[in-house]
Amino acid sequence: MRTFFLVIVFVFSIGFIPSHAFAADLKVAGWVPYWRDSQGIKDAKKNIKDIDTIFPFAYTVQNDGDIKDLAGLDERDWKAFIKTARKENVEIIPSIMWSSQSSIYTVLSSDTLRESHIESIVDMVEEGDYDGVNIDYENKNSETKDYFSLFLKELKGELGSKILTCALEARTPPDSLYKEIPAVINYSNDYAAIAKYCDRVEIMAYDQQRADIKLNAEKAGQPYMPVSDVDWVRKVVALTVQSIPKEKIYLGIPTYGYHYAITVAPNWYRDYSRIGALNVPDILDLAKKYKVKPSRNKAGEMSFTYLPKGSDVRFSSSLKIPSDTTSGNKVAAQALAYANKTGETVVINYAAYGDAETMKQKIELAEEFDLAGVALFKIDGEEDKKFWSLVD
Repeated sequence: MRTFFLVIVFVFSIGFIPSHAFAADLKVAGWVPYWRDSQGIKDAKKNIKDIDTIFPFAYTVQNDGDIKDLAGLDERDWKAFIKTARKENVEIIPSIMWSSQSSIYTVLSSDTLRESHIESIVDMVEEGDYDGVNIDYENKNSETKDYFSLFLKELKGELGSKILTCALEARTPPDSLYKEIPAVINYSNDYAAIAKYCDRVEIMAYDQQRADIKLNAEKAGQPYMPVSDVDWVRKVVALTVQSIPKEKIYLGIPTYGYHYAITVAPNWYRDYSRIGALNVPDILDLAKKYKVKPSRNKAGEMSFTYLPKGSDVRFSSSLKIPSDTTSGNKVAAQALAYANKTGETVVINYAAYGDAETMKQKIELAEEFDLAGVALFKIDGEEDKKFWSLVD
Protein backbone atom coordinates (compact mmCIF):
# COMPACT_ATOMS: atom_id res chain seq x y z
CA MET A 1 0.00 0.00 0.00
CA ARG A 2 2.86 2.39 0.83
CA THR A 3 4.51 1.69 -2.53
CA PHE A 4 1.24 2.38 -4.33
CA PHE A 5 0.87 5.67 -2.44
CA LEU A 6 4.40 6.78 -3.37
CA VAL A 7 3.79 6.03 -7.03
CA ILE A 8 0.59 8.07 -6.96
CA VAL A 9 2.37 11.00 -5.31
CA PHE A 10 5.17 10.84 -7.87
CA VAL A 11 2.85 10.70 -10.87
CA PHE A 12 0.66 13.44 -9.45
CA SER A 13 3.63 15.69 -8.80
CA ILE A 14 4.87 15.46 -12.38
CA GLY A 15 1.93 17.53 -13.52
CA PHE A 16 3.10 20.39 -11.33
CA ILE A 17 6.66 20.64 -12.60
CA PRO A 18 7.11 24.18 -13.96
CA SER A 19 7.03 24.14 -17.75
CA HIS A 20 10.48 25.67 -18.00
CA ALA A 21 11.97 22.81 -16.01
CA PHE A 22 11.76 20.61 -19.09
CA ALA A 23 14.16 22.94 -20.89
CA ALA A 24 17.12 21.65 -18.87
CA ASP A 25 18.30 19.27 -21.61
CA LEU A 26 18.17 21.89 -24.35
CA LYS A 27 21.36 23.72 -25.16
CA VAL A 28 21.09 27.51 -25.34
CA ALA A 29 23.03 29.50 -27.92
CA GLY A 30 22.77 33.08 -29.08
CA TRP A 31 24.22 35.72 -31.36
CA VAL A 32 25.73 38.89 -29.89
CA PRO A 33 25.50 41.47 -32.72
CA TYR A 34 28.42 43.75 -33.53
CA TRP A 35 26.17 46.84 -33.64
CA ARG A 36 25.18 46.33 -30.00
CA ASP A 37 28.13 44.34 -28.74
CA SER A 38 28.74 46.43 -25.60
CA GLN A 39 25.18 45.81 -24.43
CA GLY A 40 25.25 42.25 -25.71
CA ILE A 41 28.43 41.41 -23.81
CA LYS A 42 26.91 42.74 -20.57
CA ASP A 43 23.69 40.82 -21.19
CA ALA A 44 25.48 37.57 -22.04
CA LYS A 45 27.77 37.91 -19.03
CA LYS A 46 24.80 38.47 -16.73
CA ASN A 47 23.15 35.28 -18.00
CA ILE A 48 26.29 33.27 -18.63
CA LYS A 49 25.16 30.40 -16.40
CA ASP A 50 22.24 29.77 -18.75
CA ILE A 51 24.22 29.90 -22.00
CA ASP A 52 26.14 27.11 -23.72
CA THR A 53 27.33 28.85 -26.88
CA ILE A 54 27.91 32.46 -27.88
CA PHE A 55 28.07 33.39 -31.55
CA PRO A 56 29.81 36.78 -31.83
CA PHE A 57 27.95 38.14 -34.86
CA ALA A 58 31.18 39.72 -35.95
CA TYR A 59 32.50 38.83 -39.39
CA THR A 60 31.39 39.81 -42.84
CA VAL A 61 32.84 38.81 -46.19
CA GLN A 62 34.24 41.18 -48.77
CA ASN A 63 33.73 40.69 -52.50
CA ASP A 64 37.05 38.89 -52.91
CA GLY A 65 36.31 36.41 -50.12
CA ASP A 66 38.39 38.03 -47.40
CA ILE A 67 36.69 38.21 -44.02
CA LYS A 68 36.43 41.38 -41.96
CA ASP A 69 35.86 41.69 -38.22
CA LEU A 70 33.21 44.36 -37.56
CA ALA A 71 33.03 43.72 -33.82
CA GLY A 72 36.68 44.03 -32.86
CA LEU A 73 37.05 40.64 -31.19
CA ASP A 74 40.66 41.45 -30.36
CA GLU A 75 39.64 44.49 -28.29
CA ARG A 76 39.60 44.61 -24.50
CA ASP A 77 35.87 44.14 -23.81
CA TRP A 78 35.56 41.12 -26.06
CA LYS A 79 38.79 39.58 -24.79
CA ALA A 80 37.60 39.95 -21.18
CA PHE A 81 34.23 38.44 -22.00
CA ILE A 82 35.73 35.53 -23.91
CA LYS A 83 37.97 34.81 -20.93
CA THR A 84 34.93 34.79 -18.63
CA ALA A 85 32.98 32.58 -21.02
CA ARG A 86 35.76 30.03 -21.19
CA LYS A 87 35.91 29.81 -17.41
CA GLU A 88 32.21 28.92 -17.52
CA ASN A 89 32.78 26.37 -20.32
CA VAL A 90 30.76 28.47 -22.75
CA GLU A 91 31.73 27.95 -26.38
CA ILE A 92 32.81 30.95 -28.45
CA ILE A 93 32.01 30.43 -32.13
CA PRO A 94 32.25 33.56 -34.29
CA SER A 95 29.62 34.00 -36.99
CA ILE A 96 30.46 34.94 -40.57
CA MET A 97 27.58 36.64 -42.38
CA TRP A 98 27.33 37.08 -46.13
CA SER A 99 24.32 37.98 -48.26
CA SER A 100 25.77 39.21 -51.55
CA GLN A 101 24.28 36.71 -53.99
CA SER A 102 26.68 37.45 -56.82
CA SER A 103 29.81 37.55 -54.66
CA ILE A 104 28.95 34.29 -52.91
CA TYR A 105 28.61 32.58 -56.27
CA THR A 106 31.79 34.12 -57.66
CA VAL A 107 33.95 33.11 -54.71
CA LEU A 108 32.53 29.66 -54.02
CA SER A 109 32.50 28.62 -57.69
CA SER A 110 36.18 29.47 -58.10
CA ASP A 111 38.64 26.83 -56.83
CA THR A 112 41.26 29.49 -56.15
CA LEU A 113 38.98 32.00 -54.42
CA ARG A 114 37.17 29.29 -52.45
CA GLU A 115 40.46 27.86 -51.18
CA SER A 116 41.66 31.32 -50.14
CA HIS A 117 38.33 32.03 -48.42
CA ILE A 118 38.53 28.77 -46.46
CA GLU A 119 42.10 29.53 -45.47
CA SER A 120 41.10 32.93 -44.07
CA ILE A 121 38.34 31.32 -42.01
CA VAL A 122 40.58 28.58 -40.61
CA ASP A 123 43.27 31.14 -39.77
CA MET A 124 40.70 33.22 -37.87
CA VAL A 125 39.52 30.23 -35.84
CA GLU A 126 43.04 29.07 -35.03
CA GLU A 127 44.42 32.51 -34.19
CA GLY A 128 41.53 33.23 -31.85
CA ASP A 129 41.56 29.68 -30.46
CA TYR A 130 37.80 29.64 -31.00
CA ASP A 131 35.68 26.53 -30.68
CA GLY A 132 34.64 26.70 -34.30
CA VAL A 133 32.87 28.90 -36.83
CA ASN A 134 29.24 29.68 -37.64
CA ILE A 135 28.52 30.06 -41.36
CA ASP A 136 25.58 32.36 -42.15
CA TYR A 137 25.50 32.71 -45.95
CA GLU A 138 22.08 33.92 -47.01
CA ASN A 139 20.38 35.01 -50.22
CA LYS A 140 22.22 32.41 -52.30
CA ASN A 141 20.77 31.39 -55.66
CA SER A 142 20.17 27.79 -56.69
CA GLU A 143 23.23 27.83 -58.96
CA THR A 144 25.37 28.22 -55.84
CA LYS A 145 23.92 25.16 -54.08
CA ASP A 146 26.52 22.56 -55.10
CA TYR A 147 29.40 25.00 -54.65
CA PHE A 148 28.15 25.83 -51.17
CA SER A 149 28.06 22.13 -50.32
CA LEU A 150 31.60 21.71 -51.65
CA PHE A 151 32.70 24.71 -49.61
CA LEU A 152 31.27 23.17 -46.43
CA LYS A 153 32.93 19.83 -47.18
CA GLU A 154 36.33 21.44 -47.71
CA LEU A 155 35.95 23.80 -44.76
CA LYS A 156 35.04 20.95 -42.41
CA GLY A 157 38.09 19.04 -43.63
CA GLU A 158 40.35 21.97 -42.80
CA LEU A 159 38.73 22.72 -39.43
CA GLY A 160 39.37 19.22 -38.15
CA SER A 161 38.01 18.87 -34.62
CA LYS A 162 36.72 22.44 -34.54
CA ILE A 163 32.93 22.86 -34.73
CA LEU A 164 31.27 23.84 -38.00
CA THR A 165 27.79 25.24 -37.49
CA CYS A 166 25.51 26.48 -40.26
CA ALA A 167 22.71 29.01 -39.92
CA LEU A 168 20.00 28.30 -42.49
CA GLU A 169 16.97 30.24 -43.64
CA ALA A 170 13.73 28.53 -42.65
CA ARG A 171 12.16 26.41 -45.39
CA THR A 172 8.37 26.66 -45.64
CA PRO A 173 6.75 23.41 -46.86
CA PRO A 174 5.84 23.71 -50.56
CA ASP A 175 2.11 23.15 -49.97
CA SER A 176 2.12 26.17 -47.66
CA LEU A 177 4.33 28.27 -49.93
CA TYR A 178 2.70 27.83 -53.33
CA LYS A 179 -0.87 27.81 -54.60
CA GLU A 180 0.34 25.41 -57.28
CA ILE A 181 3.46 23.48 -56.35
CA PRO A 182 6.08 23.61 -59.14
CA ALA A 183 7.21 20.31 -60.62
CA VAL A 184 10.79 21.25 -59.70
CA ILE A 185 11.79 23.48 -56.79
CA ASN A 186 15.31 24.84 -57.08
CA TYR A 187 16.54 25.27 -53.52
CA SER A 188 19.75 27.11 -52.65
CA ASN A 189 20.66 24.72 -49.81
CA ASP A 190 21.28 20.99 -50.12
CA TYR A 191 19.97 19.74 -46.79
CA ALA A 192 21.53 16.28 -47.22
CA ALA A 193 25.00 17.75 -47.75
CA ILE A 194 24.54 20.24 -44.94
CA ALA A 195 23.50 17.42 -42.62
CA LYS A 196 26.67 15.55 -43.59
CA TYR A 197 29.22 18.34 -43.23
CA CYS A 198 27.81 20.65 -40.55
CA ASP A 199 28.15 19.57 -36.94
CA ARG A 200 25.19 21.75 -36.00
CA VAL A 201 22.48 23.60 -37.87
CA GLU A 202 20.64 26.68 -36.61
CA ILE A 203 17.28 27.04 -38.34
CA MET A 204 16.47 30.75 -38.54
CA ALA A 205 12.75 30.32 -37.92
CA TYR A 206 11.90 33.99 -38.10
CA ASP A 207 11.08 36.74 -40.61
CA GLN A 208 8.07 34.66 -41.64
CA GLN A 209 5.95 37.59 -42.82
CA ARG A 210 3.56 36.37 -45.59
CA ALA A 211 5.51 33.23 -46.51
CA ASP A 212 2.81 30.76 -45.45
CA ILE A 213 -0.22 31.26 -47.69
CA LYS A 214 -2.30 28.76 -45.73
CA LEU A 215 -1.79 30.59 -42.45
CA ASN A 216 -2.37 33.92 -44.22
CA ALA A 217 -5.84 32.66 -45.14
CA GLU A 218 -6.57 30.88 -41.85
CA LYS A 219 -5.66 33.90 -39.75
CA ALA A 220 -7.22 36.63 -41.86
CA GLY A 221 -9.54 39.13 -40.22
CA GLN A 222 -6.88 41.17 -38.48
CA PRO A 223 -3.34 42.21 -39.43
CA TYR A 224 -1.17 39.14 -39.96
CA MET A 225 2.52 39.77 -40.62
CA PRO A 226 4.32 37.56 -38.09
CA VAL A 227 7.93 37.59 -37.10
CA SER A 228 7.53 33.92 -36.22
CA ASP A 229 4.14 32.26 -35.71
CA VAL A 230 4.63 29.02 -33.76
CA ASP A 231 2.21 27.27 -36.16
CA TRP A 232 4.56 28.12 -39.03
CA VAL A 233 7.63 27.17 -36.98
CA ARG A 234 6.11 23.74 -36.36
CA LYS A 235 5.80 23.22 -40.12
CA VAL A 236 9.38 24.38 -40.67
CA VAL A 237 10.79 22.04 -38.01
CA ALA A 238 8.71 19.06 -39.17
CA LEU A 239 10.07 19.51 -42.68
CA THR A 240 13.66 20.08 -41.56
CA VAL A 241 13.94 16.95 -39.39
CA GLN A 242 13.11 14.85 -42.45
CA SER A 243 16.55 15.72 -43.87
CA ILE A 244 18.72 16.89 -40.99
CA PRO A 245 19.20 14.83 -37.80
CA LYS A 246 17.27 16.36 -34.93
CA GLU A 247 20.29 16.05 -32.64
CA LYS A 248 22.10 18.58 -34.86
CA ILE A 249 19.31 21.15 -34.99
CA TYR A 250 19.04 24.34 -32.93
CA LEU A 251 15.77 26.24 -33.29
CA GLY A 252 16.31 29.94 -33.95
CA ILE A 253 14.15 32.20 -31.78
CA PRO A 254 13.77 35.94 -32.55
CA THR A 255 14.00 38.51 -29.78
CA TYR A 256 12.92 41.50 -31.86
CA GLY A 257 9.88 42.81 -33.69
CA TYR A 258 8.84 44.77 -36.77
CA HIS A 259 6.98 47.99 -37.48
CA TYR A 260 4.74 48.33 -40.56
CA ALA A 261 2.47 50.78 -42.31
CA ILE A 262 -0.69 48.96 -43.44
CA THR A 263 -2.99 50.17 -46.19
CA VAL A 264 -6.48 49.08 -45.16
CA ALA A 265 -8.95 48.69 -48.02
CA PRO A 266 -12.58 47.54 -47.96
CA ASN A 267 -12.75 43.98 -46.60
CA TRP A 268 -9.02 43.44 -46.09
CA TYR A 269 -5.63 44.59 -44.84
CA ARG A 270 -4.24 45.01 -48.30
CA ASP A 271 -0.62 46.20 -48.25
CA TYR A 272 2.15 45.99 -45.68
CA SER A 273 5.12 48.34 -45.96
CA ARG A 274 7.92 47.69 -43.50
CA ILE A 275 9.04 50.73 -41.53
CA GLY A 276 11.83 48.87 -39.77
CA ALA A 277 12.92 46.36 -37.14
CA LEU A 278 12.45 47.30 -33.51
CA ASN A 279 13.64 45.87 -30.23
CA VAL A 280 11.13 45.24 -27.46
CA PRO A 281 11.88 48.37 -25.36
CA ASP A 282 11.44 50.62 -28.42
CA ILE A 283 8.17 48.90 -29.30
CA LEU A 284 6.85 49.34 -25.77
CA ASP A 285 7.89 53.01 -25.82
CA LEU A 286 5.97 53.40 -29.08
CA ALA A 287 2.88 51.84 -27.53
CA LYS A 288 3.16 54.17 -24.57
CA LYS A 289 3.58 57.18 -26.85
CA TYR A 290 0.35 56.36 -28.70
CA LYS A 291 -1.44 55.27 -25.54
CA VAL A 292 -2.28 51.77 -26.75
CA LYS A 293 -2.01 48.50 -24.87
CA PRO A 294 -0.42 45.62 -26.85
CA SER A 295 -2.39 42.38 -26.98
CA ARG A 296 -1.84 38.90 -28.35
CA ASN A 297 -2.69 38.46 -32.02
CA LYS A 298 -3.57 35.46 -34.18
CA ALA A 299 0.11 34.65 -34.63
CA GLY A 300 0.46 34.35 -30.87
CA GLU A 301 2.70 37.41 -30.80
CA MET A 302 2.12 40.72 -29.06
CA SER A 303 1.04 43.57 -31.32
CA PHE A 304 -0.80 46.87 -31.54
CA THR A 305 -2.12 49.25 -34.18
CA TYR A 306 -2.44 53.03 -34.18
CA LEU A 307 -3.01 56.02 -36.41
CA PRO A 308 0.35 57.63 -37.21
CA LYS A 309 0.94 61.28 -36.52
CA GLY A 310 -0.14 63.43 -39.43
CA SER A 311 -3.06 61.22 -40.35
CA ASP A 312 -6.16 63.23 -41.18
CA VAL A 313 -8.47 60.27 -40.57
CA ARG A 314 -10.75 60.37 -37.55
CA PHE A 315 -12.86 57.37 -36.62
CA SER A 316 -16.42 58.05 -35.56
CA SER A 317 -17.63 56.44 -32.36
CA SER A 318 -20.54 55.13 -34.41
CA LEU A 319 -18.28 52.72 -36.30
CA LYS A 320 -19.16 49.20 -35.27
CA ILE A 321 -16.32 46.80 -34.53
CA PRO A 322 -16.50 43.26 -33.10
CA SER A 323 -17.19 43.18 -29.36
CA ASP A 324 -14.24 40.84 -28.77
CA THR A 325 -11.72 43.17 -30.44
CA THR A 326 -8.53 43.22 -28.38
CA SER A 327 -6.88 46.43 -27.22
CA GLY A 328 -4.00 46.14 -29.66
CA ASN A 329 -6.27 45.53 -32.62
CA LYS A 330 -8.82 48.26 -31.98
CA VAL A 331 -7.46 50.81 -34.47
CA ALA A 332 -7.12 48.11 -37.15
CA ALA A 333 -10.75 47.08 -36.62
CA GLN A 334 -11.87 50.70 -36.78
CA ALA A 335 -9.86 51.24 -39.97
CA LEU A 336 -11.46 48.21 -41.60
CA ALA A 337 -14.94 49.37 -40.58
CA TYR A 338 -14.15 52.84 -41.93
CA ALA A 339 -12.90 51.43 -45.25
CA ASN A 340 -15.97 49.22 -45.58
CA LYS A 341 -18.31 52.12 -44.88
CA THR A 342 -16.66 54.76 -47.05
CA GLY A 343 -15.00 52.66 -49.76
CA GLU A 344 -11.78 54.55 -49.08
CA THR A 345 -8.39 53.26 -48.02
CA VAL A 346 -6.72 54.34 -44.81
CA VAL A 347 -3.15 53.88 -43.59
CA ILE A 348 -2.48 52.70 -40.06
CA ASN A 349 0.70 51.57 -38.32
CA TYR A 350 1.28 48.14 -36.86
CA ALA A 351 3.97 46.72 -34.56
CA ALA A 352 4.41 43.06 -33.63
CA TYR A 353 6.98 41.24 -31.52
CA GLY A 354 7.65 38.04 -29.64
CA ASP A 355 7.66 38.05 -25.86
CA ALA A 356 8.58 35.42 -23.26
CA GLU A 357 5.32 33.57 -23.91
CA THR A 358 6.10 33.07 -27.59
CA MET A 359 9.66 32.11 -26.67
CA LYS A 360 8.27 29.54 -24.24
CA GLN A 361 6.17 28.04 -27.04
CA LYS A 362 9.29 27.72 -29.23
CA ILE A 363 11.23 26.05 -26.40
CA GLU A 364 8.41 23.57 -25.90
CA LEU A 365 8.36 22.91 -29.65
CA ALA A 366 12.11 22.25 -29.63
CA GLU A 367 11.60 19.80 -26.77
CA GLU A 368 8.68 18.13 -28.52
CA PHE A 369 10.84 17.44 -31.58
CA ASP A 370 13.78 16.48 -29.35
CA LEU A 371 16.06 19.06 -30.94
CA ALA A 372 19.56 19.81 -29.66
CA GLY A 373 18.81 23.33 -28.52
CA VAL A 374 17.60 26.84 -29.21
CA ALA A 375 19.50 29.83 -30.58
CA LEU A 376 18.50 33.42 -29.83
CA PHE A 377 18.78 36.15 -32.38
CA LYS A 378 19.77 38.23 -30.65
CA ILE A 379 21.37 38.70 -27.21
CA ASP A 380 21.74 42.45 -26.79
CA GLY A 381 20.05 43.43 -23.54
CA GLU A 382 16.73 44.18 -25.21
CA GLU A 383 15.12 40.75 -25.37
CA ASP A 384 12.26 39.95 -23.00
CA LYS A 385 14.16 39.32 -19.76
CA LYS A 386 11.65 36.69 -18.68
CA PHE A 387 13.18 34.38 -21.29
CA TRP A 388 16.09 33.58 -19.01
CA SER A 389 13.81 32.17 -16.32
CA LEU A 390 12.59 29.64 -18.91
CA VAL A 391 16.02 28.09 -19.35
CA ASP A 392 17.67 28.46 -15.93
